[in-house]
Amino acid sequence: MKRLNLKLAAALVAAAGAVGAVATPAMAAEEQFVPLLVYRTGSFAPLGIPWADGKLDYLKLVNERDGGVNGVKITYEECETAYATDRGVECYERLKGKGTGASGFDTQSTGITFAVSDKAMVDKVPVETMGYGLSQSVDGSVFEWNFPLLGTYWTAADVMIQDIAKKEGGMDKLKGKKIALVYHDSPYGKEPIPLLQKRAAKEGFELLLYPVTAPGVEQKSTWLQIRQARPAYVLLWSAGIMTPTAVREAQASGYPRDKMYAIWWAGSEGDVKDLGDVAKGYNAITIHNSGANHDKVYDDLKKFVYDKGQGSDKTGNTTLGTIAHTRGMMISMLQVEAIRTAQEKYGKGKALTPEQVRWGFENLNLTQEKLDKLGFGQIMRPVKTTCGNHMGDDWARIVQWDGSKFKVASDWYQSDKAILDPMVKEAAAKYAKEKNITPRKCE
Repeated sequence: MKRLNLKLAAALVAAAGAVGAVATPAMAAEEQFVPLLVYRTGSFAPLGIPWADGKLDYLKLVNERDGGVNGVKITYEECETAYATDRGVECYERLKGKGTGASGFDTQSTGITFAVSDKAMVDKVPVETMGYGLSQSVDGSVFEWNFPLLGTYWTAADVMIQDIAKKEGGMDKLKGKKIALVYHDSPYGKEPIPLLQKRAAKEGFELLLYPVTAPGVEQKSTWLQIRQARPAYVLLWSAGIMTPTAVREAQASGYPRDKMYAIWWAGSEGDVKDLGDVAKGYNAITIHNSGANHDKVYDDLKKFVYDKGQGSDKTGNTTLGTIAHTRGMMISMLQVEAIRTAQEKYGKGKALTPEQVRWGFENLNLTQEKLDKLGFGQIMRPVKTTCGNHMGDDWARIVQWDGSKFKVASDWYQSDKAILDPMVKEAAAKYAKEKNITPRKCE
């Protein structure tokens, strides 16, 4: 009897094993985690919502159209910061270790970037700040984990001055003129000041500084001062509700909108569409063309995401194709291509660590051919990063509001490296000394 029970038990175990083998799913596909810091609430929400939608939409597209990156599915999680630095740090701490580790943080805030940059070098997590962040972090020998891709606030300010000079007939024509900076009184708004001071000293114009207290809805006194000072041009470093407020106050004070130049975070359709002709002539800098070009990525997004009811814009496709939405997609595209580039070194089809993805950010080489294939060929210019240059190429141009849409109003510019490079080196060296960082040797 005992022998029979043993045989029966063995048979039951074997049967259970067989059932288990049938029931067990195939080995799960590799997954790569991308944290999404967003601000869909707060005073910057008019900018933050389409920006966040664009970032999320592109990750959905990569999964739906391509099955991920070489078979590695992208997973993601949004974390609301409301543009508050303390909330951004909380999001960073909570998400940095998910999965194989966060592939890279687009903080969406200069203040949050400042706060997490010191942490990132210890945690070995890349920080992607396309078009913002610390301007000196272009120097990859010091800022190993920061990637201010495609441009910084110093490059933006320099291009603005170049375009103004072109309109005036040359840099020498700026001498004796007044150029004002109206800026959000925060690390974000203060970032272009060193470059503008350097340019003012070199070109002989007077720089007027007008800080605006957050959230920026009270600007009457600022524009009264501008009316009295009568600067030739006004540069606007704003975002969210501060932007339309500035345009309305400019109109009320009689300041011409075609003499205003806004940073790219104040230059999307959502900033001026409700103003219509009130904003006509308003200039903004951009690091890409608008969605009006209908590059291939928009067709793919419609086919693989929006036609399936999976689009992030739940308001009736009002953000899709806007400048801010496009910029969000670009940020995620650069993140994905950093992962793809890193897989070439560390193994296709593998989920990578943040440190491995960092290598991908540092070795990006998006040629025109690659951009065409990705569907971004008409949207942006090629970019290549190196150990010493974590920004890559900083192409930018000016767009102008015609009352109903933004139109390209200039050729592509690049910042003057004779001015920018020494500033970056000096500021990076100072940072390295303060933080006790030994710069890497970059060939």
